[in-house]
Amino acid sequence: MKDQQTEIQDSELPESNPQEPAKKRTIRSFVVRGGRMTEGQQKNYDANWAMYGLSLEDGRIDYKTVFGRESEVVLEVGFGMGASLAEMAKNAPEKDFIGIEVHPPGVAKLMMLAKEQGITNLKVYCDDAIEVMAKCLPEKAASCFQLFFPDPWHKKKHNKRRIVQPLFAQQVANVLKTGGQFHMATDWQPYAEHMMEVMEEQSLYQNAAGKAQYYPRPEWRPLTKFENRGEKLGHGVWDLIYTVIR
Repeated sequence: MKDQQTEIQDSELPESNPQEPAKKRTIRSFVVRGGRMTEGQQKNYDANWAMYGLSLEDGRIDYKTVFGRESEVVLEVGFGMGASLAEMAKNAPEKDFIGIEVHPPGVAKLMMLAKEQGITNLKVYCDDAIEVMAKCLPEKAASCFQLFFPDPWHKKKHNKRRIVQPLFAQQVANVLKTGGQFHMATDWQPYAEHMMEVMEEQSLYQNAAGKAQYYPRPEWRPLTKFENRGEKLGHGVWDLIYTVIR
């Protein structure tokens, strides 16, 4: 997610027209940049969408219908260019994966990787995760929800744009089955502390590592190029896993 986001100042938002009815402005946790695809990316997008793409306009889906089987379903929001999600799907053929990303070039790249590697247990939305969760995903059905390295919105005045907030945690719980896990990872310690603060207050979750504890990096989460680079520079990474206990 970090790769397709940038900070947005309030002055960059469109000015309201006093003659128009007031509209509630939604605070976005992301801003798409570099959304225009190259000719090659567009070609890959168009060629692979029929096999891998899911559309917001299609409404509520059924996992068994989408994947043609009963399975554990893993959801990931903000997969960037998709390399780690493709690797996870390839390494766990017994599971099915749905990626949600607002960055079209990243979606095109993920679908291309899936096609090249013969991955069939993967689908993708190129839409806002909040809308997909509200309009498309079955309730209380997925086994895992992954949010890896979201934009930390470093400046204090932008902290409200961080995707991990109490309402978002509740929305995630709504699409996870009992026993399902919300897995987060970040390389920004203040954001890790923010995630912990938010999640420890949620009555629908239990910390899988123990109260107020971070989780050791699981083997199933691939190291990204960004994370490898950070580790070489001595940067820390914090994983948090919370289990739905409703």
